[in-house]
Amino acid sequence: METIIYGEVLGAGLLADIALPPSDVTAPYPVILGVHGGRWHYSSRNQLGAAIDVNQWTEHGFFAMSIEYRLVTCTPAPACYQDTLCAIRWVHANADRYQLDLSRIYLTGMSAGGHLVSLAATLGEGPFMNTGGWEGESCDFRASISVSGAYDLLSLDWACGWITPGVPWDEARRLASPIEHVSDSSKPMLLFHSDDDPSVPVSQADRMAETLTEKGVHHRYLHYTDRGHMVLTRNFVIEESLNFIHDLES
Repeated sequence: METIIYGEVLGAGLLADIALPPSDVTAPYPVILGVHGGRWHYSSRNQLGAAIDVNQWTEHGFFAMSIEYRLVTCTPAPACYQDTLCAIRWVHANADRYQLDLSRIYLTGMSAGGHLVSLAATLGEGPFMNTGGWEGESCDFRASISVSGAYDLLSLDWACGWITPGVPWDEARRLASPIEHVSDSSKPMLLFHSDDDPSVPVSQADRMAETLTEKGVHHRYLHYTDRGHMVLTRNFVIEESLNFIHDLES
């Protein structure tokens, strides 16, 4: 594993942990880019569960990247989303160096991280200015995987932390709600959610899945009854994510 700077904002580096698959895996490598949870307020790339375990994914032949992003306690939204897009651009810019397959970039995140990767899958770059570097690179990727993610910030209590200076509160949260941007051009999506999630109501995922169906977006919704607020390192999450990826590529 190696810690790298994937972008820079106002002289401060944006950090990520990256890891290559074992030497017996044939390049180019598929990419898994993990975005940690924590209500955009806390946690980090090192808090496994909220963040991916990069070594867990390299065992399956992936180039794995787990990013830090600017928290809303320090830098207002949408900085955390801009950092997520910057990380995707870094992957494109460094594909040759690390022998990456740009047609097989997958994003995964839990809770607030699930929100960020789902927003990337539906809104894309949107109206936000590119920050962090690599501005000439693509933000394209294959699909997103959201674990216990948030999709409608207007109906989520803790989304009060999503504040954009100079933008009315409801307008900022509507713009940042993945469910508001679903279209037939949205990326394929895998959703995990449980009825007993104490942090993000399951109705968020129910409505998102319904909207994806209405818009004809390829997706899979794994709906559980007793898994709580799920984390990224659970074996069944990895297995179902790999199944989804395999089916997309078949």
